[in-house]
Amino acid sequence: MAWATIEDIRAAVEDQTTPRGFLELAAAHPDHDALHAKVDGESGQWHTWSLSDYRELVARATAGLTEAGVRAGDRVLLMMRNRPDFHWFDTAAQFLRATPISIYNSSSPEQIHYLAHHAGAHVAIVEDTGYLERLLKVRGDLPALQRIYVIEPGTTGVPPVGVYPVSDLLDAGTADLDALAAATDPTDIATVIYTSGTTGPPKGVMLNQHNIVYMVEQLRRCTPFDSFVGKRSLSFLPMAHISQRLMCHYEGMLLGYSVYCCPDPNLLSGHLTQVRPEILFGSPRIWEKIQNAFNAVLASDPAVNAEFHDALATALLIKQAEFDGTATQQQHDTWAQLDAATFAGIRARVGLDAVRVAVTAAAPIPCSVLEWYRAIGVPLSESYGMTESTAAMTWSPQRNKPGSVGQALPGCELAIADDGEVICRGGNVFQGYLKQPDKTAEAINDGWLHTGDIGILDDEGYLRIIDRKKELIITSGGKNISPANLEAALKAVPLIGQAAVIGEGRPFVSAILVLDPEMAAVWARAHMREPVSLPELAANPSVIAEVQAGVDQVNRQLADVEQIMRFLLVGEEWLPDSELLTPTSKLKRRSINSRYAAEIDAMYTDVN
Repeated sequence: MAWATIEDIRAAVEDQTTPRGFLELAAAHPDHDALHAKVDGESGQWHTWSLSDYRELVARATAGLTEAGVRAGDRVLLMMRNRPDFHWFDTAAQFLRATPISIYNSSSPEQIHYLAHHAGAHVAIVEDTGYLERLLKVRGDLPALQRIYVIEPGTTGVPPVGVYPVSDLLDAGTADLDALAAATDPTDIATVIYTSGTTGPPKGVMLNQHNIVYMVEQLRRCTPFDSFVGKRSLSFLPMAHISQRLMCHYEGMLLGYSVYCCPDPNLLSGHLTQVRPEILFGSPRIWEKIQNAFNAVLASDPAVNAEFHDALATALLIKQAEFDGTATQQQHDTWAQLDAATFAGIRARVGLDAVRVAVTAAAPIPCSVLEWYRAIGVPLSESYGMTESTAAMTWSPQRNKPGSVGQALPGCELAIADDGEVICRGGNVFQGYLKQPDKTAEAINDGWLHTGDIGILDDEGYLRIIDRKKELIITSGGKNISPANLEAALKAVPLIGQAAVIGEGRPFVSAILVLDPEMAAVWARAHMREPVSLPELAANPSVIAEVQAGVDQVNRQLADVEQIMRFLLVGEEWLPDSELLTPTSKLKRRSINSRYAAEIDAMYTDVN
């Protein structure tokens, strides 16, 4: 990592904005492939837009938004899947010094109303009639919303008043981007990202142009590429999430990543093998599912499975020695032999053979998962941050230390407050919450962003997160318990896909455990004569016994007060962007407690 102070990073990005940086990149590499998407569905061919094409479409979209009445300070609502259109419309709004705001595609009409009303959106651009219908249900209560544009309007007749095809935005001429970029300012709000609402109503996090270019420069100095232009990146998570927006939009605009659009995370496996990305961001659950799917395939061939795990056991020891600086040349040679014989083919099989930067964030990931990927040659590293820090505060991709979330980014000052809370300051700290100065004052004190997380810094500056300040469980006996760490340990049990620890005000800790679909299917094939459903497996005494054995193993590593005394096994998969999980698979604890209230009470009914 290229260490740098806050002053170093500020000097490097002085007076820069994403529109200016985008024009510089397009001028230097006009023929570079910038954006890619499938046409005519998954069976279709890839279509590619060069930086020159991208620039032209931004110029047209900017002219269209100008004609639609969008001015500096206005807000433009974007609701679409991962597709190239997002990039030129979001970028066009920035050239106008307006604020593009993405909202999650699964948002209900009521959620859309809250976000659009709170943002005061003037224009909305939606993907198709399905999104449009949800927006129209609440449009009467959105007086600021003047125009809605639809990318795929369909053929359902005359559109409602104020609804237009997106072609209208692209047929209004071309704007003078050079003049507009020159007028942009680092203090312009580049976007507002709404929090996931796990602890209350979503808050609008205002990130300005300086925040964005500052963070891109921080990440650039950590990333092990000699040249960034043309590096393949796969965009499949919502652009309403700041980490995905950074890696597959802003870094594409400023560094030149070649971004491949995957419109649905369920299509990820196919896109991985076609794109073979060089840089890939995913939440922990994404990496766990890739690992579990791979293990499920291995389990079908006992001989290959045994050979792999023998190689893995050796590789784990070698990679730990490499981190410690004690690995011998013979160990390096042994890993290279294992890689050639076993691991390289595995990486190619799942489309991870070209990955040089693999990142996870947004939630804790078990150490065993990081170590597994490291052992097979996928350089998965964990980053830590929050929307309010423009995504990241820590990241050490070239010296990843499982169990920690890395060291402070260059240009980010990290500290632990007297009460154990992680705090940071630097040009990546957000400008405040939209229309909520009281919440802003709670989050930022004397320039320090207060994260709400409890952490420890070791002697090398590696940060370990203990838990969310507001999520610590206090049992009826007064013991403080960290649910996130327990949940990460429980998810390391092969049959468990999700875990939610219970214990607030209770005499002991319990958990709701969700079967992992891939590994449960492997177990079923090995032990059952006929196919069975996940709910049937969750009720099967043999499955419960195997899960209990895994929980017992976890408990042996825990203090007495932390041990999981009882659990409920669930055969209903918890999906991202649902009632129970945020789009990045964070637990919605209140919803989980509400959904399973009776079952939770039942785990404590016979307790005195």
